[in-house]
Amino acid sequence: MSEQTPPADDALAEAEAAERPLTLALLRYLVNRIWRHLPGDRLVLLALDNEDNGYSPLATWGEGRYAPLPDDEFTGELFPTPEEMAKDQELRELFSDGIPDTAVPALVLYPLG
Repeated sequence: MSEQTPPADDALAEAEAAERPLTLALLRYLVNRIWRHLPGDRLVLLALDNEDNGYSPLATWGEGRYAPLPDDEFTGELFPTPEEMAKDQELRELFSDGIPDTAVPALVLYPLG
């Protein structure tokens, strides 16, 4: 089998803008090019689908800070990054009580559905 050529940045942007499922070729591109600067111990989260069950293609991703709920180590909340907070007054107001000390940097994968 021949190896696929990595997609160009514009192909990735087009897939995101059209809200199309990401393919394995695009996922490889993300890992090898876009996410390569992230530390290896970065937590990876999967967002729940709309029904809280079933399967849905990978659609997009984001970064944030994740804090598990006090009574459930496998479910939690996502909070803005320090960079997002610094740039956005509304976020600073929304999270004026602060971000939990337990929040850690995370890469979040979101489903299409």
